[in-house]
Amino acid sequence: MRVMAIDYGDAHTGVALSDPTGFLTGTTTTIHSWRQEVVVDRLAQLIEEHRPDEVVLGFPKNMDGTDGKRADLYRELAAALEEVTGKTVILWDERRTTIDAHRILFNQGKDGRKRKKIVDAVAASLILENYLDFKRMKQE
Repeated sequence: MRVMAIDYGDAHTGVALSDPTGFLTGTTTTIHSWRQEVVVDRLAQLIEEHRPDEVVLGFPKNMDGTDGKRADLYRELAAALEEVTGKTVILWDERRTTIDAHRILFNQGKDGRKRKKIVDAVAASLILENYLDFKRMKQE
């Protein structure tokens, strides 16, 4: 079962794909655009190309569990993507993924400019790992 995870950002959207078994995080890419229609179009192309069984969109939650201030924007993206692809988009709590991604890249010695270009792809990988872990625990 292949899963695609998305970390939607202002100017960059990270995408991570699992391996075909849905066990490991595989490839990642970044879409560099702030326009939602461009992001939806590119995501639809990636979905067509890789044919994931599930699509997971990181969803902004506050630390107290309430919806973040950008929640409506993410719901709009999910609805647009569902309309274009016919795939159900799962909204997944993304708390701390971008912070953790920055920390991982900093610890690897990446400077600020390099981190900015790839942090969303790393955050998408973290969203994917969290989702895959959840699915594995649910099966046990």
